[in-house]
Amino acid sequence: MPEGVIIVLGSANDEQGRLYSLGVERCELAVQLYKNNPGWKILLTGGYGSHFNTTSKPHALYMKKFLTARFIPEEDILEFAQSSNTIEDASLSKPIIQTHKFKFAVIVTSDYHLERARFLFCKTFKDIEVELFFITSKTDKAKCQLDLKALKKHEKEALRIQQIKATGI
Repeated sequence: MPEGVIIVLGSANDEQGRLYSLGVERCELAVQLYKNNPGWKILLTGGYGSHFNTTSKPHALYMKKFLTARFIPEEDILEFAQSSNTIEDASLSKPIIQTHKFKFAVIVTSDYHLERARFLFCKTFKDIEVELFFITSKTDKAKCQLDLKALKKHEKEALRIQQIKATGI
């Protein structure tokens, strides 16, 4: 049984299923982590949503194609967590982690997304025995097809709301 899993959070793709730069950056980091941790598995998140994937196939499938093209064996990629947002990334990943009884989980996301991803995963996973680690890809502003300023603003506001909900205020 593998000790660890690399959870790659989904981002966005175009109408043909091509990953945007944020997804490519996250997947490239996952490839490095995988090669440095033989025997670990990979869990990909991302289903459908008007804000990130309007194709007929789940976003995670496009990340899987990217990874297998870089010699990641299909058998080391787990079932997908077909989420539509970061809250679901955590909640749908949790039962998969529990089923496989991983001791370690490394969550891969983008630098601008770290705070909220950490908050949500730590909150969601607080009652299971798995050690969480977070690693971020550096967002290449020149290649980013999305409005990075708007993404950062969204992250800040969404985190604030989720922290308020968590405290019950």
